[in-house]
Amino acid sequence: MMTGQGHQACWCFHLCAVEALRMDSYLIQVDGHGDHAPVLDVHLKTNGNSISLGKVKGRKPRWAVRASEMSKKTFNPVRAIVDTMKVEPNPKKAVISLSLGDPTVFGNLPTNDEVTRAVKEVLDSGRYNGYAPSVGYQSCREAVAAYYSCPEAPLEAQDVILTSGCSQAIELALAVLANPGQNILVPRPGFSLYKTLALSMGIEVKLYNLLPEKSWEIDLEHLESLVDEKTACLIVNNPSNPCGSVFSRSHLQKILAVASRQCVPILADEIYGDMVFADCKYEPIATLSTNVPILSCGGLAKRWLVPGWRMGWILIHDRRDIFGNEIRDGLVRLSQRILGPCTIVQGALERILHRTPPEFYHNTLSILKSNADLCYAALSAIPGLQPVRPAGAMYLMVEIEMEHFPEFENDVEFTERLISEQSVFCLPATCFEYPNFFRVVITVPEEMMLEACSRIQEFCEMHYQGAEGAQDLECDK
Repeated sequence: MMTGQGHQACWCFHLCAVEALRMDSYLIQVDGHGDHAPVLDVHLKTNGNSISLGKVKGRKPRWAVRASEMSKKTFNPVRAIVDTMKVEPNPKKAVISLSLGDPTVFGNLPTNDEVTRAVKEVLDSGRYNGYAPSVGYQSCREAVAAYYSCPEAPLEAQDVILTSGCSQAIELALAVLANPGQNILVPRPGFSLYKTLALSMGIEVKLYNLLPEKSWEIDLEHLESLVDEKTACLIVNNPSNPCGSVFSRSHLQKILAVASRQCVPILADEIYGDMVFADCKYEPIATLSTNVPILSCGGLAKRWLVPGWRMGWILIHDRRDIFGNEIRDGLVRLSQRILGPCTIVQGALERILHRTPPEFYHNTLSILKSNADLCYAALSAIPGLQPVRPAGAMYLMVEIEMEHFPEFENDVEFTERLISEQSVFCLPATCFEYPNFFRVVITVPEEMMLEACSRIQEFCEMHYQGAEGAQDLECDK
């Protein structure tokens, strides 16, 4: 029913609901006055009794699109520092980038032909163009389990979750182990992604120290002092980015002892597993654990030199059934948020793992070891620099004795000037929460490594101040 009086309008709706032997009725009246928003006058009539629910002013729609809290909390220290380095390289010198941990950049470290053929054959077969289970094909999980299983740390297909690169493996492992408000223990210096992921999830990061004078072993006393009732997991990165260090068997056992005493599970970032030099031995931490549950994250990116293929995995080590079904089921559910890693690479995975010739790994490590030795020797001879000898992975950390370079405030300013004067780009270790160091990537061709070291030497000789010179410069300031 509608009546018109001036600008008034009234609509009446009568809705009936039949319920067994009783009829209830609802009356909604909407009044609009001039330019004012409509007002709802709601009456509920039940079995003859009328109840007024009052008047509610209508909402006028308007745009209010805002970024999520998760996006606001997401912060990448590397990007935050590098993107704000407003510096141009020396136009008279070709740029040498020793900053990016991508072994494919210069073309001197191609993957093996067997790896490439495996993917080509899968692509030509047309059998892997559809969706796979979110945790990966069963046959591919079996292949990974068979490759990494050993008597000390046995694995079955159900212990493997395939992921889109090792980065997603770390993300899923963090997401299943920690809730917002809890904390995780992260190495300093350490890979910046741990902090980026944790903060976006509302997880606190506690940094434990690595000791450069002990080849970057963990300060175990400091580590254990950080544990509290809200600690969800301990991240152990071995071999290390950015340090290039490899933990000994005895040190790994001491780490496990801390985790066991404190009942803290371990997230092991082992993407550089087996990438160690000939005079060193790599041992997966799970092979030494008797009771500490471990989620080990790895992938094809580094050892097989195909980071862009985005194939990673989580290996679940839980011989005491501490994780139980809850963590396994949680990982499966989290993996279902997306549709899993690339199916083409999955199809080739068994062949990649089991048919890549041993010479390929050996040749890659020989190149990395040669570059590491060359770089370490060259930088050790430069006054004001103190490199720490690496034992694996693709990196080398160098201490800047800042007292001998007083015109620079910190490692960021040092590396900025290195770019502008010598066109050599190294990452300041502030990116890894460790100021007054810089990181060198050792995957470049040998001649480029030699040229970079020569330029770094020239730069340091230009700016180095002995004790007296440094004091005079400080007084001038």
